[in-house]
Amino acid sequence: MDQSASASAYNPVADDDGDAGRTGRFWSVRRVPAGLLALVVVVGAGLLLYDVAAVRADRSAMRWRRWLADHLAEWRLDEIAVLAGAGAVMLLGLWLILLAVTPGLRALLPMHRYRPHVRAGLRREAAALVLRDRAMEVSGVQTVQVRMGRSRASVRARAHFRDLDDVRADLDEALGAALKELGLARRPELAVHVGRPPAKKR
Repeated sequence: MDQSASASAYNPVADDDGDAGRTGRFWSVRRVPAGLLALVVVVGAGLLLYDVAAVRADRSAMRWRRWLADHLAEWRLDEIAVLAGAGAVMLLGLWLILLAVTPGLRALLPMHRYRPHVRAGLRREAAALVLRDRAMEVSGVQTVQVRMGRSRASVRARAHFRDLDDVRADLDEALGAALKELGLARRPELAVHVGRPPAKKR
C-alpha cells in the first residue's frame, strides 16, 4: 500500500501540572450585533414614545403610524407577506439567541492557566503552523497539510523516501511532543496519514 495512517488516542483531559480543568473557551464580545440591536430598539422605542406622547397631548398621530395601522387592519394572517415577515423575525430572534448562548471565537484555543487571573489562547492557524514545521523536520517528509480543530488535529504528509510506517511512527512521536509543548488546556486528538507523492505524468 502507498499510504499509512494512525490515530493516536490522546486523552483530551487536563494535565496534572496545570489548572486547565477550570479553563473555558473565550467568549466573543460581539459588539456589532449588540450595537445594531441596541440602535434599532432605541430608535423604535423613541419614535413610539414620542408618538404616544403626542397623541396624549391631543395632537394627531404620525403619518407612518396611521399608515401602518391601516395596512395592518387590511392584511390577513395567512397572507404570504405576513408569514414571510413573521418567519424573518423568528429567524432573527433565533440568531440573536444563538449568539447570546454560544461563546464564539472558535479559532482561539484556550491554554493552561498557571495563574488565576491570567488567561492565554492560541489561534488554530498558529498551532497548525507549529505542527507543520515540526512535521517537516521528520526525515523523508516532503509536504505536510495540517487541519487544526478544537478536538482533533489531522495531519496529511507525503513521504518521497523511507518506509511509510517508519515515517508515520516518527510523525506520531514528533507531533505528539509538539501538541504537549503547545500547552493547550484540552489537548486535541492526533490523526496522521502518510502517503506517497502522486506520480508525475510523462
